Amino acid sequence: MADDMNMQDDQALADEWAAALEETGDAGQADIDALLAADVGNSSSNRVPMEEFGSVPKNNDPVSLEGPNLDVILDIPVSISMEVGSTDINIRNLLQLNQGSVIELDRLAGEPLDVLVNGTLIAHGEVVVVNEKFGIRLTDVISPSERIKKLR
Repeated sequence: MADDMNMQDDQALADEWAAALEETGDAGQADIDALLAADVGNSSSNRVPMEEFGSVPKNNDPVSLEGPNLDVILDIPVSISMEVGSTDINIRNLLQLNQGSVIELDRLAGEPLDVLVNGTLIAHGEVVVVNEKFGIRLTDVISPSERIKKLR
């Protein structure tokens, strides 16, 4: 009986997809192939070959924040966080936590904190107090090339 329900659900889903495809028009694979062939034949386009992330710039100039290319992204907000440490616990112990509970972390006291931007490690630092607020003094910043290697 459950198999009949699954088959009916599958058929209903297939019917919905068929209806959606019919609404898209008469464009078929032949039309797509024709557009691609016309684009390949147009050799006068000003296309630049796409480079892979992490590839070495061809002119070996240092990367700078100057110029119009980076102006577009300089105001994009990113999330920065500092990680004191981490640990794995089972759900039973998690549910037993209450005020005053102590969780042992995998980091030694006095070890530098990890500085993460959107979840990617970019630096290590130590905690400081500035105007009665916590801050972090960066002690070691990971080079951009190392960050790119970690992404792969």
